[in-house]
Amino acid sequence: MPTFLNREFRFLHKALNLRSRLCLVAAAIAVACSVFFPLWKLYLVAPQYSGGLTMKIYAYKIHGGGLNGNDINEINNLNHYIGMKAIDQADFTEMQIMPFMFGVFILLALRSAVFGEIKGVVDLFVLASYFGAFSIGAFYYRLWWYGHHLDPKAPVHIEPFTPLIFGTQKIANFTQSSYPELGTYLLWVFMALLLLAIWFSRKEKMLAP
Repeated sequence: MPTFLNREFRFLHKALNLRSRLCLVAAAIAVACSVFFPLWKLYLVAPQYSGGLTMKIYAYKIHGGGLNGNDINEINNLNHYIGMKAIDQADFTEMQIMPFMFGVFILLALRSAVFGEIKGVVDLFVLASYFGAFSIGAFYYRLWWYGHHLDPKAPVHIEPFTPLIFGTQKIANFTQSSYPELGTYLLWVFMALLLLAIWFSRKEKMLAP
């Protein structure tokens, strides 16, 4: 055990080479760019909406497709018929902290690039992984809550359901599809660049105490 802990200590305190530092700068840029693009898209198609209705989820807002974002109003009108609560951005409390956390990721990535130690990159990767798991879990719970708290007095009665996070399913006469968008892909790039930063410097020497 002491030998393992010693090896772990030496690995975490290895210096970052130039390639690793460039990866961290690129990772910070990827996170910053992700704010400007949607993270997720929900798409609904039905006979009366052959063109489909779109709802895009950003790190800080929910935006409907169509003219002036009117698709979100149409989706809420349809939700009313099945007794589902109107989709309200205020309900997604995680959107209040997500931009802040993205800023933290950017600062920590740049800090690690400057101070140049594997330990900082590992800490950032763990923090981002925990936050990513929390965000997906919160998103799933929100979808479950919307689909399982239906008004029994609604004009149309359907069985409680959970909208899919990923994939396609049939809900009444609607086909719902849900997929990640460019913002999420950029966050995956961010995570991959952190791993590359660690990999590129795995054989470097330990920083002097």
